[in-house]
Amino acid sequence: MSSIVLRGGLVHPGGGHDPFRADVLVEGDRIAEIGPDLDAPAGAAVLEADGRLVVPGFVDAHSHAEAAVFDPDVQLALLRQGITTVVTGQDGVSFAPGDGAFAGEYFAPINGAHPAYRGPRVADLLAGYNGRIPLGVAYLVPAGTVRHQVMGRESRPALPAEREAMTRLVADGIADGAVGLSTGLDYVPGLFAEADEIAALCTPLAPHGLPYVTHMRGGYEHNAQVGVEEATAIGAAAGVPVHISHFHTPADEAWRLMDWMAAQGVRGSFDAYPYTRGCSMLSMTMLPPALTAQETDHVLAQLRSPAQREVLRRDWFPQVAKNPSLGEDWPELITLAHTSAPEHDWAPGLTLAEIALRRGTDAVDAALDLLLAARLDVNVVMAVHDQRPASDLGRLFAHPGHLGGSDGIFVGAHPHPRARGTFAAFLATYVRERGDLGWAEAVQHLSTSAADLFALGDRGRLRPGAIADLALIAPEQVREAASYESPLALAEGIDDVLVGGVPVLAGGRLTGALPGGGVRASRPAPEPGRPAPAGPVTL
Repeated sequence: MSSIVLRGGLVHPGGGHDPFRADVLVEGDRIAEIGPDLDAPAGAAVLEADGRLVVPGFVDAHSHAEAAVFDPDVQLALLRQGITTVVTGQDGVSFAPGDGAFAGEYFAPINGAHPAYRGPRVADLLAGYNGRIPLGVAYLVPAGTVRHQVMGRESRPALPAEREAMTRLVADGIADGAVGLSTGLDYVPGLFAEADEIAALCTPLAPHGLPYVTHMRGGYEHNAQVGVEEATAIGAAAGVPVHISHFHTPADEAWRLMDWMAAQGVRGSFDAYPYTRGCSMLSMTMLPPALTAQETDHVLAQLRSPAQREVLRRDWFPQVAKNPSLGEDWPELITLAHTSAPEHDWAPGLTLAEIALRRGTDAVDAALDLLLAARLDVNVVMAVHDQRPASDLGRLFAHPGHLGGSDGIFVGAHPHPRARGTFAAFLATYVRERGDLGWAEAVQHLSTSAADLFALGDRGRLRPGAIADLALIAPEQVREAASYESPLALAEGIDDVLVGGVPVLAGGRLTGALPGGGVRASRPAPEPGRPAPAGPVTL
């Protein structure tokens, strides 16, 4: 059994405990001992922490890396932020269960193409990571994918037999080790699912204390109450915790709504990232939902039709201009991040207005032509008129229900910088510079709370017996380098990371070790004198 001693660090154990100076002895994949001046066993390696913070590896509570994580550049981007586990299967659409074809087409601008998964079960997806990546991948059963497996793109309510079939698929996913259920209620086919259908799909979660995770039905920033009320009703009916994805509503409203959820008897949490711009599929903004609900070939046929394009220009694009987050100048606020069409490989990083100018068209034709050329495989970064001040974001992140989540999308030549900067930006701006969170609170938000919510086993805390997922942080140097102008730059200040006791990042570079794999839901043993995290069973 290999051993390693982390010498001379400031240990942040997580779980609400204060930091202390100590060495950490790792034997095999577990922490064996924490204390001052530990003797290194014969043959043990020694890693000098040199006063850096030693923290439990961070958990990205909202990631779209399930296909991209096989790419060493993506692995490096995650580990340089201290992330040792990503929670995937987000927004109701991903590869399993099934053969992955629906997600591979419809959600290609978000998740990309999976290099190995061919189905049919969540267990097969998780097993495909073992020994092939340096960090852990947890997975939510995506309710939209489940619905598509049973009903295709049908927009009607599910029949009783269909609901039962969907619930069995969810139960199979939970049995395979999934860490919850996700919905994307602005995406196809999730937007067709009613609350009672979703509550039924959540019933297999309840015995395990696993969460319902939701990209709520439209209007986050300006109409969050509607989504929160529906999510709360679902959680109450199913008896499960509710986690709200990318909850970017004003801080005071977020605090009020989370208090209201708690008053309804539902345990709530949310993730949010430290950026004001969003990122999603261009088709979501540029096309009406009734059209995006159709099969890709049908949508493309409509985009080829001059008459149908004129209908969109006349009837739909005025609605785009009325979007409160965009407005009449929407072409200047939407920047192309990714297109799979080779003829447009010059365009990422340019706004739709700039692309239209170069092509000699207007922005409507530019947007529709981009979608047509790439078979809808286009994503964009979307700016907003009202940039939220850091003070409001800081108050949002200070809520005890907040978890770190990047919503990281790794598809594209000019992606949103949140994929490579979120966790470092939390630490640099909202901990070191502003003090909205202390370092111990940051560890709770970025590691412990997510490990507890998603039943990630003995992760999220540094204590004897815990899985040795560890990151070393230089508190005065950590910062995000990625920006909207240079979105591929790597975070700085986290140069050494262990996963399962194995160094996977050393001196800021990948070591080539691949101790990671699929992470299955399980509950840890409780700390002495402290209750176990919510959830009664180990899967």
